[in-house]
Amino acid sequence: MKVLVANRGEIAVRIMRACRELGFQSVAVYSDCDRLAPHVRYADEAYGIGANEPAESYLNIDRIIDVAREADVTAVHPGYGFLSENAKFAAACRDANLTFVGPSADVIALMGGKVTARQAAQRAGVPVVPGTDTPLGPNLSDIEVKQIAMEVGYPLFVKAVAGGGGRGMRMVREPEGLTSALREARSEAQTAFGDEFVYLERQIIEPRHIEVQLLGDSHGTIVPFVERDCSIQRRYQKVVEESPAMFVTRELREQMATAAVALARSVGYVNAGTVEFLLDTAGKFYFLEMNTRLQVEHPITEMITGVDLVHWQLHIAHGRQLTINPAETLTPRGHAIECRVYAEDPDNGFMPSPGTIRALRTPSGPGIRDDSGVASGFEVPTWYDPLISKVIAWGPDRAVAIARMRRAMDEYKVHGIKTTIPLFSWLLQSSAFHSGAVNTNFIDMMMAERNGKPLMEPTSEVEEVAVVGAALHAYLGKDPAAAKQPDKPSEWRRQAKAEALHGI
Repeated sequence: MKVLVANRGEIAVRIMRACRELGFQSVAVYSDCDRLAPHVRYADEAYGIGANEPAESYLNIDRIIDVAREADVTAVHPGYGFLSENAKFAAACRDANLTFVGPSADVIALMGGKVTARQAAQRAGVPVVPGTDTPLGPNLSDIEVKQIAMEVGYPLFVKAVAGGGGRGMRMVREPEGLTSALREARSEAQTAFGDEFVYLERQIIEPRHIEVQLLGDSHGTIVPFVERDCSIQRRYQKVVEESPAMFVTRELREQMATAAVALARSVGYVNAGTVEFLLDTAGKFYFLEMNTRLQVEHPITEMITGVDLVHWQLHIAHGRQLTINPAETLTPRGHAIECRVYAEDPDNGFMPSPGTIRALRTPSGPGIRDDSGVASGFEVPTWYDPLISKVIAWGPDRAVAIARMRRAMDEYKVHGIKTTIPLFSWLLQSSAFHSGAVNTNFIDMMMAERNGKPLMEPTSEVEEVAVVGAALHAYLGKDPAAAKQPDKPSEWRRQAKAEALHGI
């Protein structure tokens, strides 16, 4: 079998590794600036798909389908982001007789719309956050929207119907701020998603963001997994996840799993998906949304259950029946934490930090997994999400997992760009994190309280030179004279040969 991975970065490498383990061939696609990216080098074949702008490459459905035909693949895995939740892409794959590794186009469309997903949850008997059950179009007057908002109750969120990642979303504490928030949310939603429709949702005070991973096959079997706590976010974007969630009892776990399965079964869900909930301070949960794809944080579920979710995605896509025991997937084996390493400057409002990675030293050792999409010398582009790596730490309990993650952050060295590693080093030492006294507003509140104070002391030039020197030494080999031996194949010559084989 041959699989085209319609994505880039660490998730593309992750999927390709799964393909190799299963004996499948993998095909990479790349934009101009990703020509020498790690996912391109790892694949069995690679094809250029256009310019750097996502609309001209990774979001270009016609071009990706053309490559799939040219490469004679049998399946397309969308990863996450880009076209992973695009119903038109799933339909295009179906129409081209390609197996789309994910749910059907109809289910993606149903659950991808925030309002239609709310309606589906209500039909399945799953509790939802109080809000509007129909989209609010631009034809409604400000007076009409204010009346609707009063019925929902303040504080509330204005959310884009087609939104995600915090875009097209504004919080409103009182009626006076509604009109401007509505205008801003609509404008951002139109720019980001081409859809200015919004809806209103009451704000749950100090919530925890809890989600349930699912696998469903085409034979009607749906298997839920131990919940993940994704409460540590900055500007509504997850940065740290862990599983299992603190304070979630076995009874509550089973209740959320039952609700998630009921929703998935009611819409005929197939393949990997995640049902997300908000958990209030009283322990009551509400449906938030469903992600109809593989999640960024899927590794922590794999670490505590022993189930390879990407393997099963590929198996399910080709008709295999699930043979996993739900009693085992709802029983955690230890504890796992994931830190998303972004090319961002946490001391400067999390501004993106593109540029060349001059030297890179990744963590390893007991209980550590590094899912990376970069390498030393790699140029982090400005065009895409700045996620460069995910570090996952596992331990027999939460204390050991935290200790291992702290060690991993100490070991992780990236020079040439700013990253969120200092944020994690600070967070992992905070008493609030250790006690679990966090919610979705925790990071934003703590950073505001610091008022620009750096999270960590700047790295000394001596240390940076030492790391760069170590990387250079490793590149040239133990014998410095090796670089002067013209008859000895150098790394770049071997790479050039590999690139020639890949047609790049």
